[in-house]
Amino acid sequence: MILLRPMFDNDATLRETRRVTSSFRFLRSLRHGCSRAGVVVFALALCMGVSAPAAAQYRLAPFKDRLFDYPGMLAGKPQDSFVIVDYDKRRDIHRRDKVWERQVHGEYVSMKPRGTQEDLTLSANGRTISYMRVGRPRGAKSIVIYVHGQGGNRFQGMNDVSFGGNFNRIKNLMVRNSGIYLTLDVKDFKGQGEADVKALMRHYTRQSPGARVYVACGSMGGALCWRLAKDGAASSMLGGVLLMGSTWDEGFLSSATFRNARLPVYFGHGSWDKVYDWKKQAGFFERLKARNPRYPARFALFETGTHGTPIRMTDWRLILNWMFAATGR
Repeated sequence: MILLRPMFDNDATLRETRRVTSSFRFLRSLRHGCSRAGVVVFALALCMGVSAPAAAQYRLAPFKDRLFDYPGMLAGKPQDSFVIVDYDKRRDIHRRDKVWERQVHGEYVSMKPRGTQEDLTLSANGRTISYMRVGRPRGAKSIVIYVHGQGGNRFQGMNDVSFGGNFNRIKNLMVRNSGIYLTLDVKDFKGQGEADVKALMRHYTRQSPGARVYVACGSMGGALCWRLAKDGAASSMLGGVLLMGSTWDEGFLSSATFRNARLPVYFGHGSWDKVYDWKKQAGFFERLKARNPRYPARFALFETGTHGTPIRMTDWRLILNWMFAATGR
């Protein structure tokens, strides 16, 4: 038998046929479930659509959207509660980066935030917290904190050229929209780490009383996102949490925060993540939506993406503007 080699290796259609189809089977099962009695309520977001939130005043203005918008959708629209994003390593790393996974091409970054970037310390909880800040703290309209995972540090989330320039984008989005962006050294992913993040939250919300805090957690850092979400004092300062290639917490479903349904949660996950299986994270998302179909939560699955892909590919502006609207800002 003679097998002919296709002449269109770069064609998107051919590329999609080569991908692992597990995520598509999952989505198809949800759509099929829309016509069956007893289907989990998770499917409602896909079957019925998502109602538009009330208009709000504060939004992040566009910044390099053409470069950072999702490159293509394999299922759903960007504003849907569950989407599958067309991630392609050749395009999103090999062509985007000058040095693969180390340095992005120059058009993806702007060094304007360095004018306000500082390496600082805060004395709290009987110890010194090392952290970095971009933006002017007094009168800020929003506060974003990045919490790294195992083996990371405060410099990870301030690196302008790694992860496809996506940290540089959030720095610019904050500086250009009267916000501040913080990263810190996390000493553990339990009580001490939670207390240190909460101390930073208190420190900056006192200087900007009208600002909400949005905590983005990578990998194991998600344990702190969940601890903060379940903590009454911390959750009162929060405007949303973003989980990127991270974990889940069943205890959240029995928390007062979940019952109040006022804290938006974003899940970003790669379908080839070998650290945290996306199906388990999606299963938690399903249970969350089954408990409360109207809970403000979104899930972006990056097809063929690995553990770090959500940090590289999450559309900060899209997700944060959704969170602002969901909380009536």
